[in-house]
Amino acid sequence: MSRKWLLCLLAIVLSGCGFEPLYVKRDTTSSWYFGGKTDTSITTEMAQVKVERISDRFGQQLRNNLLDLITPTGTPKNPKYRLKVKLLSRNVVQQAMRRDITATSERVTYRVGYELLEGSKTLVKGDSVAYVSYDIMANPYSTTMAQKKTETDAAKILANDIALRLGAYFHSQQGKKGQ
Repeated sequence: MSRKWLLCLLAIVLSGCGFEPLYVKRDTTSSWYFGGKTDTSITTEMAQVKVERISDRFGQQLRNNLLDLITPTGTPKNPKYRLKVKLLSRNVVQQAMRRDITATSERVTYRVGYELLEGSKTLVKGDSVAYVSYDIMANPYSTTMAQKKTETDAAKILANDIALRLGAYFHSQQGKKGQ
């Protein structure tokens, strides 16, 4: 099958799947979703979120990633919402055992809980999980650097997940306002 036909088939299949852009609101009932205008109300609403401090170094990395994703223009002076995030667990599992029963890699599972509040009212609450791994090397410095990179990667994964879930929440609320 030629590449053009494959792209046409893909476009037809995706048009009927219910795909809906997260940060764009439909202005008309025409078949085209995006009419050239973007609706920034969702990003404006997300920019009103104050991300509260999270303890330890991992929490600091997670908070910084959340700030970059949710409030890229800076912390709001009078926030409408507060986002609380807490590390619930960090579980390390050794894998790929050698004959001398030492591991060659470790898988780390980070689980955080988050809660979006408006005043004292909880709007969104949930957990987010990141699975990351690293190799245990002969050089201890290399292993330590791999551990740190894994921690940084997990903070990015969790921040992306939480920001996406908050964006989906605000998108659903935007849909309710339009009805």
